[in-house]
Amino acid sequence: MTEGASWKHIIRFALPLLLGMLLQQLYNTTDTVIVGNFVGTKALSAVGTTINISFLFLAIGIGLSTGTCVLVSHAFGAKNQEEMRLHASTGILFILLLGLAVSVLSIVISRPAFVYWLGVPQEILPLTLLYFRIFSVGLVFQFGYNIISSILRAVGDSAASLYFLLAASVLNIGLDLFFVINLKAGVAGAAVATVIAQFLCFVIAYLYMSKKYPVFRFKLSDYHWNGRSIKETCRVGIPVYLQLGIMSLGLSFIQRAASSFGTEMTAAFTVLQRVEMYVMIPYICFQNALATFTGQNLGAGLPQRVFKAGFQTVLMTFLITASIALAICLNAEAITGSFALEGDAFYYGYRCLRITIIINILLSLYNPLFGVFQGNKKSEISTFIAIFVLCVRIGATYFFKDRNIFGKSIIWWNPLFGFSIGFVITWIMFLSRMWLDKDKRK
Repeated sequence: MTEGASWKHIIRFALPLLLGMLLQQLYNTTDTVIVGNFVGTKALSAVGTTINISFLFLAIGIGLSTGTCVLVSHAFGAKNQEEMRLHASTGILFILLLGLAVSVLSIVISRPAFVYWLGVPQEILPLTLLYFRIFSVGLVFQFGYNIISSILRAVGDSAASLYFLLAASVLNIGLDLFFVINLKAGVAGAAVATVIAQFLCFVIAYLYMSKKYPVFRFKLSDYHWNGRSIKETCRVGIPVYLQLGIMSLGLSFIQRAASSFGTEMTAAFTVLQRVEMYVMIPYICFQNALATFTGQNLGAGLPQRVFKAGFQTVLMTFLITASIALAICLNAEAITGSFALEGDAFYYGYRCLRITIIINILLSLYNPLFGVFQGNKKSEISTFIAIFVLCVRIGATYFFKDRNIFGKSIIWWNPLFGFSIGFVITWIMFLSRMWLDKDKRK
């Protein structure tokens, strides 16, 4: 990534990630569609209620895996194989142990979290707890997959993740159909199908990494606790986790506001969150690509390439995001209907899709630049912006939800308040080059 046209490297890196995440989201959506059509609206609401808290835990693995990715990519750019092995082996051990702890923790706190924090209605609480506790068993496998995928991305291999996720998607959809329709296992069947697919995805990814990259071929004795590596991983990864975790935490407050309007709005909000991910995928992937590009080029002493790549990445992200958003808006009625929503739930879902999806295009105009901050170990910049944006969204939601000017519609209008401010702050940070060390800002 340190030579040649920057945009070609970035799009070549991002597209496999994008296709992989689209596949992953496809099986997440299929999971929800199958539950909605064959189990019912209450089951759909129950599964949807777990989305934000599930991601809150999963974000720990994603954030710290990103820390390892940045460290390995810097070592790769500097052609230091010893450091690459050190950070990769330590990262795998650290993330897997953390994944085990998080799996246990999520099961233990599930009831108080859904009852007191999210305020889940009693009519769907048993189904919510059943789905979430089974899903939580698989968190350790998701942590494992994320660390392997991050190490591969650090050396420029993002295409492999596409094949892993393709296999997992096909398997998960097949298992969903078998457990939910044939065995009539309901939400429990959907959760079991997801856990099995996650386990196999992790195993395949690890075997691939070990076989293709000798530098990442480890013996059991190679996995040991290295304090320096873990400290650096946490320094880079914790701000990324805070950005993702606080986003999930904040969305859970918006979800609580949606739940206060009844089961119909809860079901509609579930549909929005599933479909909204299709619009978010491009800027997540291009942000990751730009983070790796930044890490390698700064490691090689080429900051000017990073600055130019920032503009190119935003443009590419915007074009792809706008295309997906337009397709969703033109088919909003059919998409909403595919989840078997009726009456008020259908109306709310339709309005959420038509409005919130378009507003998300604004996010594509600044969010990819977070990759520049993260790639130079300045994740605290993107974390600050994400927290501020989320606070604005939550404030707007609770301020307007009981007022005539917005009322219930603030559930789908609130992103406009936060994203507008995030756009301005991010571009000021990027253009001022505050993400560079002082001696490199010329």
